[in-house]
Amino acid sequence: MLSLQKIYKASEVLKGVVAKTDILPASKIFCDNHIYLKTENLQSTGSFKIRGAYFKISQLSEEEKKKGIVACSAGNHAQGVALGATKNGVKATICLPEGAPISKIQATKGYGGQICLVKGVYDDAYAKAIELRDKYGYTFVHPFDDEDVMAGQGTIGLEILDEMPDADAVVVPIGGGGLIAGIAYAIKNLKPSIKVYGVQAEGASAMYRSFKAGKIIPAEEVSTMADGIAVKVPGTNTFEIIKQYVDDIFTVTEDEIASAILALIERKKMIAEGAGAVAVAAVMHNKLPEKGKKILCIVSGGNIDVNRLSRVIVRGQINDGRRCSLTLRLLDKPGQFSEVAKVLGELGANVITAYHERSSQRADINTCYIKLELETRDFEHIGEIKLALEKAGFKIIMEDY
Repeated sequence: MLSLQKIYKASEVLKGVVAKTDILPASKIFCDNHIYLKTENLQSTGSFKIRGAYFKISQLSEEEKKKGIVACSAGNHAQGVALGATKNGVKATICLPEGAPISKIQATKGYGGQICLVKGVYDDAYAKAIELRDKYGYTFVHPFDDEDVMAGQGTIGLEILDEMPDADAVVVPIGGGGLIAGIAYAIKNLKPSIKVYGVQAEGASAMYRSFKAGKIIPAEEVSTMADGIAVKVPGTNTFEIIKQYVDDIFTVTEDEIASAILALIERKKMIAEGAGAVAVAAVMHNKLPEKGKKILCIVSGGNIDVNRLSRVIVRGQINDGRRCSLTLRLLDKPGQFSEVAKVLGELGANVITAYHERSSQRADINTCYIKLELETRDFEHIGEIKLALEKAGFKIIMEDY
């Protein structure tokens, strides 16, 4: 079973292997509480996963190391296992869902792991890893439901108590539950007055529903940009620890996750993947039953695919009223677009794109359409722009924001 002794042992083993990540204030992220960030996204592999993976591998017997290991992951555990195995001189085969971000797949290869791509999500990769374990006698390094892995993740709890003992609450992302199980066990056994809250994406909320029901309820499917926590079946061991030590669990929407990623970029110059941003999303959108407290958010990973990042930024801007699309119907005569541009310029709207359409079959002979994509300040600004355009005689026939 998980114990404080094991967590302290993991802390000793991990010295010189993992970074003791900083805790940074995030005063520019506004909400009902005071946000602080535990920056696990700045670990060498871009996430906390190296802690549990390395400690687990370090505890294997020489015979187990000689046979090799197998693991499954949505990407971050894969990198932790690959690096941990390389540092310990162990061969590692890692099963990843084929939809894992390309950047995570390439990084895992770069750390020395042998990749096996599997159709489906994390749970399908898990089934393949078990198949390979049974076939070749590998040791399976579970991404969360293992006491050594949880102990490694629990070292974050020790660091929190050392760096910020006056925290009122710690907010932790949840996939299968290994991270929050380790952190909650350490904190609640050493300073039980600190609240520990978990966060899941609405589209992958098996642990949330299990926690509320008091029994494990697998999800039939998962769908979220937070691929690092897209788990169908919570861990059996992690669930028991979470039931005992975690105060509550909340969920966040995809839009709330996107807004949190954007806020971290703009206000803290920090990159977080979807899973890494859910704790911040929950606090930003005031999901917690706390007010005016010091809330520490675990930014668990920063391994977001750059192509996905650009889409997330746009979505975050739309959610915050920072970007909108308007389609106007105009008279088809010279000078109309310049009049539209004049209104937009006077109100400080920035035109990202403008598409002028004259040949649509739906258009009257003497009308045309302009579709505008605008950069705006907020939803109030969008309202001002719409009102000014209508006062100038332009008909808005479609809007999207």
